[in-house]
Amino acid sequence: MSSLLLKAHAIAHRFDYTLFTDIDFTLAPYQSKAIVGRSGSGKSTLLHILSTFMPPNEGSVSVLGQDIYHLTEDKIESLRRYNIGIIFQFHYLFKGMSAIDNIEVASMLSGEKIDEGILEKLEIKSLMQQRIGDLSGGQQQRVSIARVLSKKPRIIFADEPTGNLDKETATLVMDVLLDYCKSTGAGLLLVTHDEAMARRCNGVYTLEDKVLKEDSIEAL
Repeated sequence: MSSLLLKAHAIAHRFDYTLFTDIDFTLAPYQSKAIVGRSGSGKSTLLHILSTFMPPNEGSVSVLGQDIYHLTEDKIESLRRYNIGIIFQFHYLFKGMSAIDNIEVASMLSGEKIDEGILEKLEIKSLMQQRIGDLSGGQQQRVSIARVLSKKPRIIFADEPTGNLDKETATLVMDVLLDYCKSTGAGLLLVTHDEAMARRCNGVYTLEDKVLKEDSIEAL
């Protein structure tokens, strides 16, 4: 049985035009990989394909050894609930609820306890009783990341998670994500425009001219 968390083979996708073709990609435990590329290159579409939300026109995607687009919807939902964490650029929090209530929703669904250490690392522990609407954008984004990590996911898919953050907060968020992978054996797939954040990962890939190429730049 493969020890890979994620394996994609010969992925191709098109809309009115070919977005990308013949993409192979793997993610192993403890690995962090980043995909960069210009706007419109297909980075987010590829992430959606790899994270169970959009079947490709061609190719296969296996998550934790399961060919996800041959699974029933119930089994896909189980993967999303217990094993996959997705961080978006926009947080999608429940604004009428407190920060802690938002995080508890995810932890209850996954059967996990909230890790107060993560709240401390993200510097949001003191904000837990505040309503989401009273928090700054950067604070809300960190609450959304805590909500994802509270599930104890084995794979984190992060789509521009630091795109709306200042440099200091973006660095803090990356510190927490990378530390989570190192301490739990999870894998991280980061899609970003920020090359400095991308280079902190173990591997950096560029999506351009319809193909995914591994960069030779060393990670920081």
